Amino acid sequence: MKESIEDPEAPAPGSRRPGGRTARTRAAVRDAVLTGLSEHGYPALTVEYVAEHSGVHKTTLYRRWGGVEGMVADALDLAGEDHWSPPDTGSLGGDLRALAREVVDGFAEPADAAAPTAFVGAAFQSPRAAEALRSFYAERFRRCEEVVKRAAARGEAPAGADAGAVVRAVSAPLFLRLFVTREPLDHRLADQAADAAAAALAAGVFDRSPADAAPAAKDRPAAKAGG
Repeated sequence: MKESIEDPEAPAPGSRRPGGRTARTRAAVRDAVLTGLSEHGYPALTVEYVAEHSGVHKTTLYRRWGGVEGMVADALDLAGEDHWSPPDTGSLGGDLRALAREVVDGFAEPADAAAPTAFVGAAFQSPRAAEALRSFYAERFRRCEEVVKRAAARGEAPAGADAGAVVRAVSAPLFLRLFVTREPLDHRLADQAADAAAAALAAGVFDRSPADAAPAAKDRPAAKAGG
């Protein structure tokens, strides 16, 4: 086991933003979790493996994270605390294509794709990992919405469009190929997904239409005979 770097007085993840030794401990555990997921997948990841590769005693791992589920969830939480921001090419089409190409490039190399693929696999086996993955992507898509909002400000997109639905539509066909059909991906397909989302946006597919703008016919008062 590596030399211990743990902070025995550190709070549980999520209770406050840690710094100093606490941050180093959390980062070491995160790195060990990523390595374990990449090499062995979620089913084979153990507290003993993380303890050996992080230098944090397994008693501390159980106390702070509760076990493998908690460590995987916290690794995703930590990944979501980065400073990533969406591209700004100056046009909606350019931004959407750049977003799509980032997805493709992020999974182009097997070594880079191993950990995020394992996270998706873990989400099918662990409710806590699934919730953490939803939160991670919810934050990512929230940041991506800025692309559509900027386009609306330039007059390239309807002001009332559902920005979250637009950016999800860009990624959806790419994630289908990555995680369901396991088909190859390239920049041509990334551009195709982006262009399809942009065309749907221009056609009004993503316009918000309040369901309660007018009562449904069955809810309206019946008209009286004779007017």
